[in-house]
Amino acid sequence: MNYETRAIGNEEILGLPGERGPQGRRWGLIIGIVAAVLAAVIGASFLFGGKKAEPAKPVEQLPLVSVVVPGRSTVARTVTATGSLAARREMPVGVAGEGGMITRVLVEPGQWVAKGQVLATVDRSVQNQTAESLAAQINVARSDAAIAQSELDRSKQLVERGFVSKADIERRTATRDAAQARVRVAQATLGEARARDNRLDIRAPSAGLVLTRSVEPGQVVSSGSGVLFRLAEGGQMELRAQISEADLRGLHVGSQAQVTPVGGSDAFSGEVWQVSPVIDPQTRQGIARIALAYNTALRPGGFASATVVSGSSDVPQLPNSAIQSDDKGNYVYVVGAGDKIVRRSVKVGEVSDRGVAIAEGLNGTEKVVQSAGAFLNAGQKVKPTLVKADADIKR
Repeated sequence: MNYETRAIGNEEILGLPGERGPQGRRWGLIIGIVAAVLAAVIGASFLFGGKKAEPAKPVEQLPLVSVVVPGRSTVARTVTATGSLAARREMPVGVAGEGGMITRVLVEPGQWVAKGQVLATVDRSVQNQTAESLAAQINVARSDAAIAQSELDRSKQLVERGFVSKADIERRTATRDAAQARVRVAQATLGEARARDNRLDIRAPSAGLVLTRSVEPGQVVSSGSGVLFRLAEGGQMELRAQISEADLRGLHVGSQAQVTPVGGSDAFSGEVWQVSPVIDPQTRQGIARIALAYNTALRPGGFASATVVSGSSDVPQLPNSAIQSDDKGNYVYVVGAGDKIVRRSVKVGEVSDRGVAIAEGLNGTEKVVQSAGAFLNAGQKVKPTLVKADADIKR
């Protein structure tokens, strides 16, 4: 047996891997499996054999809220009231003279009339005859005065010749003066009759708007017949607003107002021209009279509401969403130190389209929660986000 034959025999005996023989391939597979297991054990030791990791701390979730710093702005103080419309100066017109039977009515309600314009006429047939009689008496008196003057002139010419005494001159002078006096009396009597005749016509005492008419042709009227027409002087109207005692104190003559008749949406500008000096002890209210220019929508006797500007004040103003209320009253949430919610009681003032005026409780520098106050609690920590006050109030 040579050397090569012995070597091959040894490999086969030892079972080493070789190019030939299935025993070598088996050993290679076993070695690979062992190496893989060792690698897995080493990897696990590195992965789990070190220091145990600390658990991550939970992140605090703070609610995000919008806050507004209101500042201070000028807010008009307004008073809301209701009342009845009426003529500012209502003029009742009746019979000024002795009266009689109405022959014509010349105006209707809603018409404009001038001062002195005839509203209705009264039959004056008897008065016309009386006036003609008095005019004739004037002519008689003038004739008597002319004769007396003529006799006096002739007597003065004869007195120089001694045919007439001075006593006759004085007597004739007195006769002439009496005749002239009777002329003046007759003229005055005729003037009086004509004045009474003119008073038979029912005339407008001033220019204005006819509101009512309560007379018809053929009706017999006298000074006791009452009011036949009602006029609004110059057509001026007013609202007699009923205002509480507390609100009445802030009003003054010249305060501007907006008046809206019931059933309509149009508002009419007016001005307070009189504030009642007394308070009704039963209702604890007074009357503010608001002057209005004429408009067909303003009908006397109608009902209307008014918003009167009684002054202004410099106060904080917040949106409606920032105001909360409960059994303790109105309040807001303010973001205080450490971004914690603080409850702040407030007194609400004027409410308008721009927002709510805060009369008491805020100075305007606080960070006030804009909305979502119902979901917050006092002492709760939040994450505030500042928004502009003007934009917020307009919303």
